[in-house]
Amino acid sequence: MSAPSASANPRAITLAVLAIFCFTCMDVCVKFISPITGAMPALWARYTVQMLLVLILVAPRLRSVVRSHYPKLQITRSILLMMATFFYFLALGRIGLAEAAAVMSLNPMLITMGGAIFLGEALGQRRIAAIVVAMIGAFIIIRPGTDVFSPVALLPLCAATCFAAYTLITRRIGPDENVWTSLFYTGLVGTVILSLIVPFYWQPLTLKAVALMGLIGLFGATGQMLLIRALSMAEAGLLAPFNYSGLVFSILFGLFLFAEVPDAWTVVGALVIVGAGLYVWHRETRVTRKAKTAL
Repeated sequence: MSAPSASANPRAITLAVLAIFCFTCMDVCVKFISPITGAMPALWARYTVQMLLVLILVAPRLRSVVRSHYPKLQITRSILLMMATFFYFLALGRIGLAEAAAVMSLNPMLITMGGAIFLGEALGQRRIAAIVVAMIGAFIIIRPGTDVFSPVALLPLCAATCFAAYTLITRRIGPDENVWTSLFYTGLVGTVILSLIVPFYWQPLTLKAVALMGLIGLFGATGQMLLIRALSMAEAGLLAPFNYSGLVFSILFGLFLFAEVPDAWTVVGALVIVGAGLYVWHRETRVTRKAKTAL
């Protein structure tokens, strides 16, 4: 696996945050559509729309896109992402957006630890500190012992574990694999498996449901493309703290779209998380500037 360039880190961070924003927009659409269709049709739409978009965009070079250096890893990561999405979509129909995101926010710690153990990525003191501080912010929001730790909270926890494994495999193959190849396999595996399952859960669709399904697929595909690109440019451990930005986005969307008013502790935790992410971004940007100046 080729080593990432430090000069690409700020751009990779920006792409990662944009990806998380797209995923949060997708979650909002899922929360709107869950009472209408349930989780399974929404999950099917997420992958089927992505598959259609990829096929349209890469049609002239489909043969080259289908070729993968790591077909087994591509199938494995696709199944992991599908499982992560399933668990999270199921949770969104049962608990608040901010609550689900708070439990899901444990995945950066899993990514950072996995990156060090399985990918040999560096774990500098500043990166560790950023993860620890962000974790403190997440626990301020979660507050062990509250209703967030109900059995339903195990759903986003399962999603976090699956998503962390997906991220590590994506980072492993990222520098050597075409972004469109990764998108193609993710869409293909999800579409084939879910097309076999969704008829048992299908509900009559309204115009609103169809529109939301389209948006779910569009936001999901765009977010995944941005994340794959980011992981091909920078280490998973570096990008991990910025996954916490999804928690902040979820709190804001929950407040303005679903009247889920965060309490004071939630606001404090969100500020801590944002501070940790901005610290890493500032440090990586400064390192890049120094490197350019030295040339």
